[in-house]
Amino acid sequence: MRLVFAGTPEFSVAALDALVAAGHEIVGVYTQPDRPFGRGQKLTPSPVAQRASALGLAVHKPVSLRKEPEALATLRALAPEAMVVVAYGQILPQSVLDIPRLGCLNIHASLLPRWRGAAPIQRAILAGDAETGVTIMRMDAGLDTGPMLLWESLPIGEMTAGELHDALMPMGARLIVEALRRLEAGTLPDVPQPAEGVTYATKLSKDEARIDWSLPAEEIARRIRGYNPVPGAWSLLAGERIKLLRANALPGTEAAVAGAVLANDKGGFRVGCGSDQLLVTEHQRPGGRPQGGPLSGEAGENNLRFESASQ
Repeated sequence: MRLVFAGTPEFSVAALDALVAAGHEIVGVYTQPDRPFGRGQKLTPSPVAQRASALGLAVHKPVSLRKEPEALATLRALAPEAMVVVAYGQILPQSVLDIPRLGCLNIHASLLPRWRGAAPIQRAILAGDAETGVTIMRMDAGLDTGPMLLWESLPIGEMTAGELHDALMPMGARLIVEALRRLEAGTLPDVPQPAEGVTYATKLSKDEARIDWSLPAEEIARRIRGYNPVPGAWSLLAGERIKLLRANALPGTEAAVAGAVLANDKGGFRVGCGSDQLLVTEHQRPGGRPQGGPLSGEAGENNLRFESASQ
């Protein structure tokens, strides 16, 4: 099939590779313009741009398909039969959606209509959902409101956002290849999204990732998983910003002063919460590497207490 592909982050790369491997003709790849990256803030192509260039595919980086008539004309001239969109980073106007004969298909990392929007992987973990998955959707002018074509679920368990991202990425790649095969054969009906159960996955912020120790330990554990690796759950200890990377709630443990470090040894450190206690098994100091065990340099010390976001 003659396709245009639109995507930007690492999550999109697996789908691009799968489409190429399936023999589709990728006549153009659209991605976000180069952005500053790393300590040197050097302008760097997106992961999709880098992979597309390595595959010898034509790469387009318009700032806005909505506001650039020449970019829209270029896309129209490519005459794709379908357009595959995976975390592109732009809302496509109707003028773009109308170009492909078979429509624009989106790989969305949730079980729609739950978690429409920007951060579905993290929000599913933060909410304590038992499962999530991938939905292949035919795009319309709304925010992830189009009819569903294929979907598949996956239990979340104790996965971090990074681990769940890596599990959903190949699932999306596999499902989009199957969706295009069935779409071309005319055996893939549109299924309207249910009117009930709609939730929205708003963007993440660094401020929301600051731990409020007055919350129950289980909720804090979910936040640590949901913000790993980005933006990273954190808390202040004696004015130092500590990232909390992995932790487990300890149900049935005695409530203690919120934020107080109750034990600090090679197994990690236990912290008092609004209810129960939390065992932090991996953390990171500013400028340091992730590490397990005790808070470095403070094993055995007493009266350690994290500041709470609610303070």
